[in-house]
Amino acid sequence: MKTSLVTIPVETSPIVLRIPTALEINDELFFEFCQINRDLRIERTSEGEIIIMSPTGSETGGRNFDLIYHFATWVKQDGTGKGFDSSTGFKLLNGANRSPDVAWVKLERWQRLTRKQRRQFAPICPDFVIELCSPND
Repeated sequence: MKTSLVTIPVETSPIVLRIPTALEINDELFFEFCQINRDLRIERTSEGEIIIMSPTGSETGGRNFDLIYHFATWVKQDGTGKGFDSSTGFKLLNGANRSPDVAWVKLERWQRLTRKQRRQFAPICPDFVIELCSPND
């Protein structure tokens, strides 16, 4: 597959790609698109728009790191759910694919998903999410 390189400056507003309805991007194609562009934070709205977000600045990254550390400690101590970081995408009921900074899903709900569903963007709405705002949000 031939690809093109696009450079996105740090801490810019998200880029929103509007896709014509004739070019339906199904879940498998969207997952593959995200996999070949792993360095980007990519989400999809319920209307099918693709949102490409720039990497965070150092201060935001530091806050995210602290948040993940404390969240992971709680998840391990609590033991009733599974925690996820911002590189995890979730397929929501409205068709959107979102990647919150941290997410938590009850273990019983997570275990009901098939192995295939767990490997891609899990079709589940997390029970708890945190999204930190950067200066451009």
